Amino acid sequence: MTPGIPVVINVGAGSAGGADLANKIAQSFQARAVPADVRAASSGSELVAMIRAAINEHPSAIVAGGGDGTISSAAAQLAGTEITLGVLPLGTLNHFAKDLGIPLEIDAAVQCIVEGNSTLVDVGEVNDRVFINNSSLGLYPDMLRDRERQQRRLGRGKLNSLVWASVAAFRRWPFMTVVLDVRGNERRYRTPLVFIGNNEYRMEGFDIGARERLDGGQLSIYVVKKPGRAPLVLLALQAMLGRLRQSRDFEAVLASDCAIETRHAQLLVATDGEVSTMSSPLRYRMRPRCLRVFVPANAERQKAGRHSHKNKWEATGEPEASHPSSTV
Repeated sequence: MTPGIPVVINVGAGSAGGADLANKIAQSFQARAVPADVRAASSGSELVAMIRAAINEHPSAIVAGGGDGTISSAAAQLAGTEITLGVLPLGTLNHFAKDLGIPLEIDAAVQCIVEGNSTLVDVGEVNDRVFINNSSLGLYPDMLRDRERQQRRLGRGKLNSLVWASVAAFRRWPFMTVVLDVRGNERRYRTPLVFIGNNEYRMEGFDIGARERLDGGQLSIYVVKKPGRAPLVLLALQAMLGRLRQSRDFEAVLASDCAIETRHAQLLVATDGEVSTMSSPLRYRMRPRCLRVFVPANAERQKAGRHSHKNKWEATGEPEASHPSSTV
């Protein structure tokens, strides 16, 4: 009997619903004459263990189902290997899937995987931790940590907890002094927020937070330069009006790597919505085109010059050479 493609789902992510969801996914693959071995993980550590076990089976592809945190965990294990990542977006925001044009509906996402069209994308890394979307320090990880506490202690829902955590964070207003080092050029900032993205984010307009490409080979580094509440609110308004790049209170830098140092030996860092404590300095680097992902053949993100090919459940062969990334 031919083993099915390993499909690891996070039953705690967004709309994920345990056994019923696992059956639905398996039936979707079966309807397309592709056997699937669906495995449900109930925690992040169990998810990683399942993915590592699947890697040891030497498949040509592994599918991960869940939110951005789940997909990020899978990407961390598959980056640099010849195994292609299939994405089933089961979370709330699904930024990674959206930026690659991957459908958000289960059947359509399964169809995308079965068709076998794939592309190489970049991942970012901070102190050896991989991220597919972004990393940040300051205000945002403080909010996420408070949200987790409210969910755990007060039993509040994810969105409700985030709203209350945001209010509390603005009251505390955590800010810090950071030294940003890009190619030996150091800049000192007093800031409430530093944001580092995997490739360049759109920071203006109503489509703020989207990325045009995930294979540009650059980290995007955004720094709020004034620590006051009013300037941050003004920055948000300028972003919506398309005037962010003209603001003196906001700085954007593109680089293939950088280092961020603070006075604190340990600090909270958010990576793809997960908060952890890391040691200063934070060393960020881009890992260009090291992760192969299934994408729709007609996805808008498949720009001219982006390399893709058919996988059809066969080994991908030698990784393609990384293209040079520009730095500042």
